[in-house]
Amino acid sequence: MSEARLAEAVAVARGVAAEHGLRTDPQVLQDGINVVLHLRPAPVVARVATLTRLLRDDGLTPFGREVSLAGELAAAGAPVLAPSDVLPPGPHRRGRTVLSFWTHVTVLPRRPGPAETAAAFADLHEHLARQPATGLPLDTPLRDLEAFCARAGAWGVSDADLDALAGRLERVRPRLHGELRRLHGDAHPGNLLATPDGWRWTDLEDTCSGPLAWDLACLRTTGRLDGRAALDALPGAPTDAELAPWVELRRLHAAAWSVVHASAHPEAAGAAADRLAAALGGVSPAAPPGPG
Repeated sequence: MSEARLAEAVAVARGVAAEHGLRTDPQVLQDGINVVLHLRPAPVVARVATLTRLLRDDGLTPFGREVSLAGELAAAGAPVLAPSDVLPPGPHRRGRTVLSFWTHVTVLPRRPGPAETAAAFADLHEHLARQPATGLPLDTPLRDLEAFCARAGAWGVSDADLDALAGRLERVRPRLHGELRRLHGDAHPGNLLATPDGWRWTDLEDTCSGPLAWDLACLRTTGRLDGRAALDALPGAPTDAELAPWVELRRLHAAAWSVVHASAHPEAAGAAADRLAAALGGVSPAAPPGPG
């Protein structure tokens, strides 16, 4: 299954590039929720939606939002990876597959610390604050979770767990209020890359409008560094108590995508089940965070 999915992603990316006169030898950079390919020898990266479509029937909308926002931010000098200027960035649809093209950069073998992540977060949000808030508030995580509740039985999630998740979602929704602004949507340090030109944010596919607390919860719950330390490096950061409903939503959302990922990566099934159980059990943000 995984080999067929990868082969389809490679074939579609190569085919769309060829339509625009570019002959390529794709190299797989990442096989996760999406497949990410370097279209060698060109300085182009393809992001191909594969598992994404299990929750998002309309892959054009999130990929379109991402390309549009990243293009505007890059033009304004924000610390983001830019859409490709070698190929039309898209998004493109071929059959059931959606993909977009991005500028390839050298990624250095460095991980950001809390202070570096906080500084990059603040820089990004200084630019995001100039972007209009569009769409329904938090439509990305809320719609993803609604689709998960309807479909995850096919991936082995029990009816009891799905009922519990739906109940948690219903209870947390009224607590998700605040001033609307444009968000990254998945602002954890795994989406912050070290490049020769400095730190650059990537993967804006989950961008949406909502209170800043959503992006802060994405940072708080990361397992890649001390999320609380990163928040404390930001002026006026909320306490864990103030951020609690956002952290709850983030843990539910991350757990749902972990299950989706495991549907094509059986070796990740145990960790995904543990993550879902922890999210439904209301694990405190003070506990050791899971991957993300």
